[in-house]
Amino acid sequence: MSKFVIYQVLPRLFGNYNTNLKRNGSIEENGCGKFNSFTSKALKSIKELGVTHIWYTGVIEHATKTDYSEYGIAKDHDAVVKGNAGSPYAIRDYYDVDPDLAEDVPNRMKEFEKLVTRTHRAGLKVIIDFIPNHVAREYHSDAKPENVKDLGETDNSDWHFSPLNNFYYISGQKFQPKFDIQDYNEFPAKATGNDCFSANPTINDWYETVKLNYGINYTEGKQKQFDPIPDTWFKMRDILKFWAKKKVDGFRCDMAEMVPVEFWSWAIPQIKAVHPEIIFIAEVYNPAEYRNYIANGKFDYLYDKVGLYDKLRDVTSRNFPVRDLTYTWQSLGGIGDKMLNFLENHDEQRIASGFFSGDGLFAQPAMIVAATLTKAPVMIYFGQELGEHGMDMEGFSGLDGRTTIFDYWALKSIQAWANNGKFDGKLLSVEQKELREFYQKLLNITMSEKAVTDGLMYDLEYANLDNHHFNSHEQYAYFRKFRNELLLIVLNFHDKDLYTEVKIPAEAFQYMNLSENQTFNCINLLDKEESYVTRLSSDKTFNVNLNAWRGKIFKLIRNK
Repeated sequence: MSKFVIYQVLPRLFGNYNTNLKRNGSIEENGCGKFNSFTSKALKSIKELGVTHIWYTGVIEHATKTDYSEYGIAKDHDAVVKGNAGSPYAIRDYYDVDPDLAEDVPNRMKEFEKLVTRTHRAGLKVIIDFIPNHVAREYHSDAKPENVKDLGETDNSDWHFSPLNNFYYISGQKFQPKFDIQDYNEFPAKATGNDCFSANPTINDWYETVKLNYGINYTEGKQKQFDPIPDTWFKMRDILKFWAKKKVDGFRCDMAEMVPVEFWSWAIPQIKAVHPEIIFIAEVYNPAEYRNYIANGKFDYLYDKVGLYDKLRDVTSRNFPVRDLTYTWQSLGGIGDKMLNFLENHDEQRIASGFFSGDGLFAQPAMIVAATLTKAPVMIYFGQELGEHGMDMEGFSGLDGRTTIFDYWALKSIQAWANNGKFDGKLLSVEQKELREFYQKLLNITMSEKAVTDGLMYDLEYANLDNHHFNSHEQYAYFRKFRNELLLIVLNFHDKDLYTEVKIPAEAFQYMNLSENQTFNCINLLDKEESYVTRLSSDKTFNVNLNAWRGKIFKLIRNK
């Protein structure tokens, strides 16, 4: 079974109950969540939501403006850190965890290990980030094993490129971004993480990071020098081994397509030879590379951002025709079950923000599609289930509809649900409770119904294009079936309540090996008080009333 449900969460924000938040505040002023914030109560409540995996975002030590030098952690230069807390994707030490997240900094790794154990005891699996493409500008491992050479330790900085080097160097030039930067010295300059091979990155570049060298000479036609195997390959494989031994269950691999697929093809099988159940999820945005990173890169799953996410967002917030979803899933050419579906993550704007739909309730039909259209896993971002707005002016992040990954902050919606560690939801508004109840029902249906986890899908949209009682611009319908289990999903992406009639063509019965004119007990799994008896036939429509921005998942149980 490939279906699972991920709950992505930023620990720095999750367990922070400070309500007196200051823009650009320090950790002392604004507070910070900890590994220990994920208590047994918290994990139990997350699991009850229908979650199977937690993606703890920002575990590995990254650059920060907070000074931990008293603990033997070298201080970062403020000029090359974004925000006071720093980006979780500017890794400072691959062999350590973020000291911000520890109650007792010297025992920070033990606290993380206990979190992994606690998560497993709650019946959940652990995913962490692996950031392979770039590191913090001042990368230096204080915690690496004694026999490990640090990244760049044996580099010859006189060479712009060499497969023996871990970094790319801009020979004879000082790092001098095209914005004010004071008292920071880097000579020669290293290439920047977003493939900026210049000593002068702009404010819009990933200037706080340094590009890692996997043996591709970008300045000479992207020549590949993989024989002998580049030094970076060994170092990064060993980092994966290190974290796999910590009993994590999977890696979400940041910007995986900026790392050559040959590395993944070489490294992933070595990790799986020792840890066969571990999963690898790739952040890939180029559909032309999807099959390459699955077949050759050996990834288990890929982000479906430019496909299903973009289309569902367009339909929900920009009034695009929902019938376009059919082309979206068809364009994957049979690899849809290998995609990770989502409507929110740390990179994207919150559904309830003014930049998306303005209300988390409006995305219910889109979320049903993301969760049930295919056998693919689905992910939600912490606070999504509560309609988190993401409209705070936190600091570096600014007012952008996203939850900051750069600042010390807290989320009011999470605080209301957590209720100072009780996790009873008593402080939630009526609307927040309604939305969370929807997510809990949907995600549990997603994992409990074999028609969703293991079944086939039949898209009914094309059969209703000429149906005057079905508006394919606003409505969507499809079957999911596994053996004798049958689900019919009908969705309304319109802002008005409506009555609709769904045609079921003869081809659908043939495809699903289903006899016509059978009578079924029909139960709406999202509201089990709604049930009735119906007959399925190609000469009869399935009739249903739908509220605005809602959907129904009907379970059809054949009468004997």
